[in-house]
Amino acid sequence: MTVFGHRAQAHMSIFDRIPSLFSSDMAIDLGTANTLVYVKGRGIVLSEPSVVAYHIKDGVRKVLAVGEDAKLMLGRTPGSIEAIRPMREGVIADFDTAEAMIKHFIRKVHKRSTFSKPKIIVCVPHGATPVEKRAIRQSVLSAGARRAGLIAEPIAAAIGAGMPITDPTGNMVVDIGGGTTEVAVLSLGDIVYARSIRVGGDRMDEAIINYLRRQMNLLVGESTAERIKTSIGTARMPDDGRGTSIKIRGRDLLNGVPKEIEISQAQVAEALAEPVQQICEAVMTALEATPPDLAADIVDRGVMLTGGGALLGDLDLALREQTGLAVSIANDSLNCVALGTGKALEFEKQLRHAIDYDS
Repeated sequence: MTVFGHRAQAHMSIFDRIPSLFSSDMAIDLGTANTLVYVKGRGIVLSEPSVVAYHIKDGVRKVLAVGEDAKLMLGRTPGSIEAIRPMREGVIADFDTAEAMIKHFIRKVHKRSTFSKPKIIVCVPHGATPVEKRAIRQSVLSAGARRAGLIAEPIAAAIGAGMPITDPTGNMVVDIGGGTTEVAVLSLGDIVYARSIRVGGDRMDEAIINYLRRQMNLLVGESTAERIKTSIGTARMPDDGRGTSIKIRGRDLLNGVPKEIEISQAQVAEALAEPVQQICEAVMTALEATPPDLAADIVDRGVMLTGGGALLGDLDLALREQTGLAVSIANDSLNCVALGTGKALEFEKQLRHAIDYDS
């Protein structure tokens, strides 16, 4: 009996490995802040910052680090090293760097070189222009894909959040990424109304940097602003008018020396007031443009928040106060777009109308 059990187990382990051995097709969430890679049959296998660091010698650039290692270098590089974020506001800002980054991630996921060229589906912001879409497609093909499909970010986010988008009912999703916020109303598996605004996690970081410079004469870098946002960031003024506080370090603009100060949640809420208001206004505009029957469905179902920006403290409450609707945050909101793009790859036949292969 035990021998039979062992043999059955051995057979199972071989079959378990089949998807990872033979399927090289993948879905990529090419985000402004992070890039996530989903491999068919394996799920999300990589999540790293969208950053590339180059070593420059005699005018020649050579890739030094990609992802997590490169992010640590942001704002801390000597003259011979340059750290670049190739994505800006959801689209490619530096074509060559984006291609190098995608190539690196594909190689990292598929460690051996015997793989055939994979088919890759990439999500793009709804507001991306044809030129921006072409740049993303070309980067993916140049990085080694045999075929590149594009899927709109709101559709991917809704699929990843488990919303019943193929039903004849209205679903509203608000995907807050690093560079853009996508607000969309979906029904019967497609977009009825969508709006993309170039406000996201990066704009929130900028707002914190600007606030500290104006109000406290302190200059901080992007990584410090991001730490403030993730640790005590909030979309609403704390009930006690102050909230918790943390100590931060930066450069004093008055005398040029390093300085440590304390910043409270109330101050962060004040700093983030403008980007939060822009997101609320985009949601209100979408609700005004939604057909009445679908608007009635949204009253029943509420609004779903996805993306890293959805994790900002009390953002769901701020939206609830403005719209009067139930607002919920998706489980695993950070990975929703990657999971949705991956599901589009897994269930390609059912969702083929949502994937643009340009062929």
